[in-house]
Amino acid sequence: MEKTAACCVTGHRPEKLPWGNREDDPRCVDLQNRLRLEVERAYNEGCRHFLTGMARGIDLYFAEIVLELGRRVPGVSLEAVIPYPEQAEGWPAGERERYGWLLGQCAVETVVQQFYTPGCLYRRNRYMVDRASRLLAVYGGQPGGTRYTVHYALKQGVDVVILEP
Repeated sequence: MEKTAACCVTGHRPEKLPWGNREDDPRCVDLQNRLRLEVERAYNEGCRHFLTGMARGIDLYFAEIVLELGRRVPGVSLEAVIPYPEQAEGWPAGERERYGWLLGQCAVETVVQQFYTPGCLYRRNRYMVDRASRLLAVYGGQPGGTRYTVHYALKQGVDVVILEP
């Protein structure tokens, strides 16, 4: 996939979001609307391929938004970048079902490695950034994988759009 035509996402898991798992919270609805606007802006600026790490929280919101966009406009593809096949094992049943449904809607499924290792999530994030010209980051400054991914993207010269949670 051509790097200049791709957009990826990084963001916090529900535990780090002020509303947790309550997606009907007005703050979550507002964030999803802002994320939707950024996905549409990326599309309008030439991005056609979108990459998601399929993690709980922001990654799944992003996947749903991209699929919604793809139903309205031509040429949108979504790639699920899975760090290891058992990523969703141990998630609550509803989130596993959501993950499975979204995975089935993706045009491409990339499995970064066949088993969990401590660095596999970072490897997944580098894979996405290395293939994208834009990173949408829902980032509130906390340490962790989102911070790492934002810093990595900036070092790689990727356009980073930060959305406060």
